Amino acid sequence: MVKQLVWLLVAGSALGSPIVLEPPLGLDLFMPVPEANPLTREKIVLGRRLFFDTRLSRDGTLACATCHDPARAFSDGRPVPRGVNAISGVRNAPALINRGYGRTFFWDGRASSLERQARQPITNPTELGLAESELEQRTGMTLDEVTAALASYVRTIRSGDSRFDRYVAGETSALTPLEKDGLAVFRGTGGCVACHVGPSFTDEQFHNTGVAWREGRFVDPGRFVVSGHDRDRGAFKTPTLREIARTAPYMHDGSLATLEDVVAFYSDGGRANPHLDPDLQPRRFTPEEARALTAFLRSLTGRVVEGR
Repeated sequence: MVKQLVWLLVAGSALGSPIVLEPPLGLDLFMPVPEANPLTREKIVLGRRLFFDTRLSRDGTLACATCHDPARAFSDGRPVPRGVNAISGVRNAPALINRGYGRTFFWDGRASSLERQARQPITNPTELGLAESELEQRTGMTLDEVTAALASYVRTIRSGDSRFDRYVAGETSALTPLEKDGLAVFRGTGGCVACHVGPSFTDEQFHNTGVAWREGRFVDPGRFVVSGHDRDRGAFKTPTLREIARTAPYMHDGSLATLEDVVAFYSDGGRANPHLDPDLQPRRFTPEEARALTAFLRSLTGRVVEGR
């Protein structure tokens, strides 16, 4: 897909076309924006209004913000979300922060753009469950117009200015000694940077950690359904670690309740299965290493901005 690059205003540098987004410190990046859906102020404002609009659900009780709550870094605090008629979903609602930098979307990567991602929850009968014709009647807009606006708004949801960001910018006192020890584990013996890399702490790739392997089988095939590649059985997209302390529970199925549980899971090397990612090795963290790593992860809580 041909893309235009929107340069983000960072640390006071004057840049930008057609609209300048101003992220917190730590996200000095180009954001890819489709030429067919350029960012405009009007579209962002419309997308924000639609994001909180319950008319987008069949029974008028739910909105995008129901499962992507700004107070929870745009996650929902449940293992799996609830759709119309209280129907339970099958996968955890991922945080939407910094998704403008994403390459593919959903846990299995089945959407290639934010515009495509925005369509599916609206028409999915177990999520918002609204027919396209009804959406057009309620809003006076086509589904394409609605999803273009929603995608534009989601591109403005960004997290940065964490204590970690201030530390790497030279403020050495921004992290405590314990958090610095955790950063050393994260970058070193923990092997976390094999998948959680870059400003958004994700490689945007798919990995089998064994979470979906239960009683000798995959209870969720993950990326395999999309790619058809055997190596993708039980593989799921690497989530961002930004705001991770605010987005529990964790993993694609919400099966790990706390950061301590996540660290323990990776300390054990995930869950063995025929397609386990080779980077998943038992780390056998000491109690001190586990405590330090958890403390470091909490230092990635920063400032979330949206709508501008």
